[in-house]
Amino acid sequence: MENDYLESAKKQFEYYKMLGDKTFAQLSEEQLFWQFNEESNSIAMIVKHLWGNMLSRWTDFLTSDGEKEWRNRDNEFENDIATKVELLEKWNAGWQCLFGAINPLTAADLNREIYIRNQGHTVTEAINRQLAHYPYHVGQIVFLGKMLCNENWQSLSIPMGNSKTFNAEKFAQPKHKQHFTDEFLKEK
Repeated sequence: MENDYLESAKKQFEYYKMLGDKTFAQLSEEQLFWQFNEESNSIAMIVKHLWGNMLSRWTDFLTSDGEKEWRNRDNEFENDIATKVELLEKWNAGWQCLFGAINPLTAADLNREIYIRNQGHTVTEAINRQLAHYPYHVGQIVFLGKMLCNENWQSLSIPMGNSKTFNAEKFAQPKHKQHFTDEFLKEK
């Protein structure tokens, strides 16, 4: 079961990265920096925050506190990324750091204790914390992308009006064990 947990967590992280990737592919550079008002975050700001969090949490994951002294969280909410290329570099660097830390983990690591701001977490708890945090922000990115694209938005899951057809195809198959992300990730 513990190996299933790690594989499931990795697939879920890959899935949320894919949702972001597919959103960015639909947006112009200008749209990535759009803000509803001064108090709201642009997609670029959300990416910068995720990047900062990922680098802090996953660098030396098992051996140092997840809130690094060099992290400047407040700066993550300044809209100072200059280009879509820079945005994608930060996005990919954050995920690369995450996968570089999580891929070598084994079931034996899951009960090890790590710290985030001096608060102890098992590795499982730390992974779960980020599996709640990152999808929260990826959801914001997708929501903004959908708003900005309006009628040009290409659905990332079941397109509106296709639920019955989708479900009919699923229930036409025999019962089987499969991770829910498998069909989406193979489309990458």
